[in-house]
Amino acid sequence: MTDFALSAHQLSKSYGSRQAVKSIDLEVRRGEVFGFLGPNGAGKTTTIRMALGLIRPTGGWVEVLGQDVRSHAGAVLPRVGALVEAPALYSYLSGRDNLKAFASVLGGVPRSRLDDVIDLVGLGARQRDKVRSYSLGMKQRLGVAGALLNDPDLLLLDEPANGLDPAGIVEMRDLLRQLAALGKTVFISSHVLAEVQQICDRVAIIHLGEVVRTAPVADLLSGHGEFVVDVDDPAATLALIQTNDWGRAARLLDGSLVTPSPGGRGRDLIRFLAASGIWPDRVRERHQSLEQIFLSLTGNHTGGVK
Repeated sequence: MTDFALSAHQLSKSYGSRQAVKSIDLEVRRGEVFGFLGPNGAGKTTTIRMALGLIRPTGGWVEVLGQDVRSHAGAVLPRVGALVEAPALYSYLSGRDNLKAFASVLGGVPRSRLDDVIDLVGLGARQRDKVRSYSLGMKQRLGVAGALLNDPDLLLLDEPANGLDPAGIVEMRDLLRQLAALGKTVFISSHVLAEVQQICDRVAIIHLGEVVRTAPVADLLSGHGEFVVDVDDPAATLALIQTNDWGRAARLLDGSLVTPSPGGRGRDLIRFLAASGIWPDRVRERHQSLEQIFLSLTGNHTGGVK
């Protein structure tokens, strides 16, 4: 058995002269929650559709649960649950009847499975209400329930937190983590960067059809040995630090002094400052948010992520 639930190999897709996806490689490990981030038009949805066998790649291939999705679609796709963009729901049916309609496409599922997924997504009290009365967030949860009907090994979810209020986002986070704990692999495309930061084990950032960074979230958020220093005169302290080779990357950021340390540790920086007659009020390791990292990699300073 392969260690990867989803892997893309030199995957490309062109539409005429426009290359939507450019030779990307991805490896999503079994049992992890993996975030797939990118600005509008970056190629996220195109990649997901190729992973589901909905469109053919121009080059490369995708393996799902260890098999080429194009040549073994009948074997692997029944083990995949997907929510791509907004769920297609029948507004005149109840939530439960929508799930029954979805189940019929799968050849039917036991009543107990319907009950389980409804409880999982927190729609037990509203399952017999017409979907037209549902909020956007409730419809999104119903879409996730539909993706879970076949008890999949791999979930591909496009914007699963779309339309959810803060409480709903927390519930969705807990649900996805619960599914990962059960051994399922969860692949999330999302623009809610703060939520991705909390829920995902690893992320890939795609920009202009190319994956520009893949890394564990913890590694991305690390300050890479930089520290934020609170001192009375940041400009003068900056000038002093920059006279040293180790301090040439020091800078002022939003009024605060950000600097490497001579020995890589906070205590080494404090020792240097104290020896220079400077006593900082605080020295703390610098961490970036996922949003800051995303913007620095994609240059997407005006639009959202989708």
